[in-house]
Amino acid sequence: MKQYRVGVIGATGMVGQRFVTLLEHHPWFHLATLAASPRSAGKTYEQAVEGRWAMKTPIPAQAREMVMLDAAKDIETIAGMVDFVFCAVDMKKEEIRALEDAYAKAECPVISNNSAHRWTEDVPMIIPELNADHARIIPAQRARLGTKRGFIAVKSNCSIQSYAPLLTPLMLAGYEIDKVLACTYQAISGAGKTFERWPEMVDNVIPYIGGEEEKSEQEPLKVWGRIEGGKIVKADGPAITSQCLRVPVSDGHTAAVFVSFKGEKPSIERIKEIWAGFRGRAQELELPSAPKQFIHYFEESDRPQARLDRDLEGGMAISAGRLRPDSQYDYKFVGLSHNTLRGAAGGGVLLAELLCAEGYMDR
Repeated sequence: MKQYRVGVIGATGMVGQRFVTLLEHHPWFHLATLAASPRSAGKTYEQAVEGRWAMKTPIPAQAREMVMLDAAKDIETIAGMVDFVFCAVDMKKEEIRALEDAYAKAECPVISNNSAHRWTEDVPMIIPELNADHARIIPAQRARLGTKRGFIAVKSNCSIQSYAPLLTPLMLAGYEIDKVLACTYQAISGAGKTFERWPEMVDNVIPYIGGEEEKSEQEPLKVWGRIEGGKIVKADGPAITSQCLRVPVSDGHTAAVFVSFKGEKPSIERIKEIWAGFRGRAQELELPSAPKQFIHYFEESDRPQARLDRDLEGGMAISAGRLRPDSQYDYKFVGLSHNTLRGAAGGGVLLAELLCAEGYMDR
């Protein structure tokens, strides 16, 4: 496979750090540059993250002495050094949109972990196993931007990864979902925090995460949408309502999901069969970061658990359990995904692999 030079924009934050660790031994991607805010520019990466390194593994040797660039001022320099960039900056949404547009217009494709462009109509929001075909919108986006190579592709919010991948195979199997209730119990790393930096979360649950419930209810509809006239039109349904809580867990978002069907509903055994057999485009292409088994179902009544199951297949698999009938909905079950791997940086790396394999990163 071709080798690609990549950069990480916003490399000092938790998701940026995760990108750096994932690139250390990647078979296709070579880390060429790192960038962040002006206060980090000119420092080595080790100096820039001093006292802030949140990963369980040491700073990769290839990144440690790399001199940081200014993400906003050095766009042309960075674009000339790489084939594409991962973006995980911590800025206001309008500033992120402007920054990502600037990289794309400098003919540098952007794989974004940010939410700023998720609702831009010609920017694909892709979970590679679920809607890889949405990459077909990229030529329309390039036409709007006036670029030959440059474009922006985004990954979805981390919380929907714990239930949208469990609903999608049922829909693709021909079952029509009517309504969904999804309550998510979200790890503190989703806020870029550790227990050392957020002691208030120890022995605590916070029943509010700003903007999260709207994302949880609306983003799956774009993932399930269709391309029409140069834009992605979100699906009309199913109707989703959600409640999102921050819980004292380091990594791993858990979802309690309730689902009702229109017309024929699958049996419990049929649902398990669909989940066990589901393979998406990422598995078909055998992408390096793709889990071999996308969905793992646990028969034990006390699984999945964040501590035990979040790291399945390098943190890229989806776990499910406790599928059973419900008194008000047809069924209820529990889902789990690793929020900074599958839900953030790992999902971004997998999306980049998909776009490389499909030819969108070629020069």
